[in-house]
Amino acid sequence: MVALPEQYLSVDDYLRLEAESPIKHEYIDGQIYAMAGATDSHVTIAGNLFAALRGHIRGTGCRLYISDMKAQVEARNRFFYPDVMVTCDPRDQETDTYKRFPKLVIEVLSKSTEAYDRGDKFAAYRALESLQEYVLINTHCQRLEIFRRNDSGQWVLQFYTLEDETFDLKSIDFTGTFTELYEDVVLEPSEIPEDVRVEYG
Repeated sequence: MVALPEQYLSVDDYLRLEAESPIKHEYIDGQIYAMAGATDSHVTIAGNLFAALRGHIRGTGCRLYISDMKAQVEARNRFFYPDVMVTCDPRDQETDTYKRFPKLVIEVLSKSTEAYDRGDKFAAYRALESLQEYVLINTHCQRLEIFRRNDSGQWVLQFYTLEDETFDLKSIDFTGTFTELYEDVVLEPSEIPEDVRVEYG
């Protein structure tokens, strides 16, 4: 994301400007941030997952959205654009440009936003009482990290890797395969920090 010149915007101002903007912006406590374009692997993974989920939720009363639909976190005064989002709350049909009660939010990680998706963004999403799962999908290797809210309200992390072959989205009773999720995806090179590199010779 790219920070724009500081100027406080109300939620109504943001929604009005966003409806007319040729590019997307996320909204964080009165400030807006332009979103950078995504890579081929990022877009392909999100598209593969959307395709796999579309038929699964048909007829359930839930709705599936990809990238262009905003999620509002009212308690934190934020609007985000999740890569994939599912809501099953009928109240979300009252708003056509954003949703307030998602039960599943999925982000495909990118180099520029990975730390934010894991940190401040997840901290904000946790304020959504409706949210049951928060999923991070890797573009450097075939790996998913799924945070689930348990019965006591605590978030529990479960990793899935290629060795597992399948992964579960328990919030919508879905089991997917790594073959489908990463179909046609060229994994991005992984950057190893200097302080953990080992030299041989």
